[in-house]
Amino acid sequence: MKIDILTLFPAMFVGPLEGSIVGRARTSGILELGIHDLRSWTHDRHKTVDDRPFGGGPGMVLKPEPIFEAVEALKKGETRVILTSPSGRPFSQAIASELAQISHVLLVCGSYEGFDERIREYLADDELSIGDYVLTNGALPAMVIVDAVTRLLPGALGDEASATEESFSDGLIEYPQYTRPAEFRGWPVPEALMTGNHAEIARWRYRQAMRRTSVRRPDLWEKYRWRKPSS
Repeated sequence: MKIDILTLFPAMFVGPLEGSIVGRARTSGILELGIHDLRSWTHDRHKTVDDRPFGGGPGMVLKPEPIFEAVEALKKGETRVILTSPSGRPFSQAIASELAQISHVLLVCGSYEGFDERIREYLADDELSIGDYVLTNGALPAMVIVDAVTRLLPGALGDEASATEESFSDGLIEYPQYTRPAEFRGWPVPEALMTGNHAEIARWRYRQAMRRTSVRRPDLWEKYRWRKPSS
């Protein structure tokens, strides 16, 4: 898979995407990652990428010319062009799984007061947000998206089952996890996990995942309980 990132702050990506799972995926060739400076597609001596909004108001807006030129230069036949923006649809594990099936994704990082609307209307295929809060720019959301998608690429994780058993993979928060010692400061590991009975362990984990989701994320639980299979 190839992911290109178009940003005003390429230096922010040095380090976070070079280590851990993403770094290993890049080294092994599972992920090809390109970081591109938007200012490379400007043509004035000041490398201008923004301007004042028509109609007035605070802040500056990203101009269409350099973004259109950059995307058209980087885009291939099946490229999915995605803007990172607080006004985008909420990013989720389901969307990460969807993106992991695409051969080429181009993330365009938002900055300032956002994009000229013509970028949304005539250039972008999608717009994603990682939460209902405002960040300095779209670099951090792009990193989050890259990390979540990379974990789902075949061969990126040492244990392929890890990606399917993590939180949100089935709509639930992950069940509690325990390791040795079997008892710590008088707090024992639940007996169900000590039986060696895989069916019983699976049932216990499923019940715990449902209970934890209903308490901690009632929004997810409300969606899950209407679509969970009958048993």
